[in-house]
Amino acid sequence: MLTVARQSTNQSIPQDLFVAIATLKKELNAVILAHYYQDADIQDIADFIGDSLELSRRAAETEADVIVFAGVHFMAETAKILNPHKLVLLPDLEAGCSLADTCPPVEFAKFKAQYPDHLVISYINCSADIKAMSDIICTSSNAVKIVNQIPADQPIIFAPDRNLGRYVSQQTRRSMVLWQGACIVHETFSEKQIVQLKVQNPIAEIIAHPECEEPILRHADYIGSTTALLKYSEQSNLDTFIVVTEPGIIHQMTQRSPHKKFIPAPAMNGCNCNECPYMRLNTLEKLYLAMRDKTPEITMAEDTLKLALKPMQRMLEMS
Repeated sequence: MLTVARQSTNQSIPQDLFVAIATLKKELNAVILAHYYQDADIQDIADFIGDSLELSRRAAETEADVIVFAGVHFMAETAKILNPHKLVLLPDLEAGCSLADTCPPVEFAKFKAQYPDHLVISYINCSADIKAMSDIICTSSNAVKIVNQIPADQPIIFAPDRNLGRYVSQQTRRSMVLWQGACIVHETFSEKQIVQLKVQNPIAEIIAHPECEEPILRHADYIGSTTALLKYSEQSNLDTFIVVTEPGIIHQMTQRSPHKKFIPAPAMNGCNCNECPYMRLNTLEKLYLAMRDKTPEITMAEDTLKLALKPMQRMLEMS
């Protein structure tokens, strides 16, 4: 459960936000963590940029007094779970997650009760309440590795993403009970338009995130987590890629491989639905205000913190 105090009504913004944020960072002894799907300006000012696994590791290791999380609420919750006594700030409290929203805790508790002998592995893209009901947390980077460490005779519930769960099941050859959740971004890519892009760019490789639907993944030359896609594009001898995930990652791809071409995969109906509307709620202005006013602060019940910490620790140990 997230709570927040109201931000100051004094919304005056310095002319040079980069300098102002750097000054506040020193005053607060703060660290800024940003996901790859954030706007370019936020990525450029962050101390660490990464996917959920890397940011979890950074949150667990930081010696900063304040963690400013430029991402969505489950990520900030994760940082708080790993640092219960530190101040964790989220620039915009409305920066939620469509995937996390598809797994309401009350409904999931009923679902879990139907399979009392099952181990619960939950994708990190879920609420703290779901983490508290889980045995192990995973990310798209380590899900296959973690499932492969579970004894073959141990039945598994995988939540909340059905697409990632199906992909992991195929890779590990493990039958798992899947919660039927999904990410709006990764379910809006147009297979038809991706094929058309491939026809127009025959030398391009299609690289896709495993949260995508199966028809999309069938066309992919490479499937991997956000970090894996970034590394693959950097190391590949090819110079053109059709990127089938949230296009925020293209900023990092371009920075690391400026001579290469990255084409964002189109969504259906020509909309901008492949841009996560929640990730894009965070701005430099909001990040500055959050640090200046020390709010919105992430808080949650003590019992939830303790219960959610155990599966997070198991993930970090198994990774």
